[in-house]
Amino acid sequence: MGDLFLVRHGETEWSRSGRHTGSTDVPLTEHGRAEARRLAPLIRAHRIGAAFVSPLQRARETARLVGVPDARIDADLREWDYGGYEGVTTPEIQRDRPGWFLFTDGVVPGPPDHPGETAEQVGQRADRMLAKADAALADTGGDVVLVAHGHFLRVLTARRLGLAPRDGALFQLATGTLCHLGSEHGRPVIAGWNIRPGA
Repeated sequence: MGDLFLVRHGETEWSRSGRHTGSTDVPLTEHGRAEARRLAPLIRAHRIGAAFVSPLQRARETARLVGVPDARIDADLREWDYGGYEGVTTPEIQRDRPGWFLFTDGVVPGPPDHPGETAEQVGQRADRMLAKADAALADTGGDVVLVAHGHFLRVLTARRLGLAPRDGALFQLATGTLCHLGSEHGRPVIAGWNIRPGA
């Protein structure tokens, strides 16, 4: 079986300013597009058997620019639903909730269509996505690419390693980077993290 390659979408105006960006469908900046293009040679260096992408435009455009334009859209790859914290920065939240931390303290409810998610709920989506990725790994014999979002991919990594969803906090993830989840002696490992060409 092949390995998993995780791509966090390139920079957006909201990611640059630190605003929590879950369901808001913001586009990439020009810098974000350049970040994505630089990853294309890294993706081409592997035999990709399948690719999946979040439905949001920042992820879909990143998938196209890194060289997996036919990636299958999968709603399980969407970002954490931040509920009432959508569009709000961590320092703004901490004015009312000193010491607030997403992975342990969660979010406040939002509107009915975006009520917010707990770390455990995000972990359940990550588990479903990993099952689909594993099926694709078995079917194709090649590597699988997942193009998605920072907090979601951090939770997915924790789950791949057998950790609790909240342990995604251990894996800082920059925009426009590639991460490689492989195995050693049959056990999942991080084979590369926050990879950028030339870094």
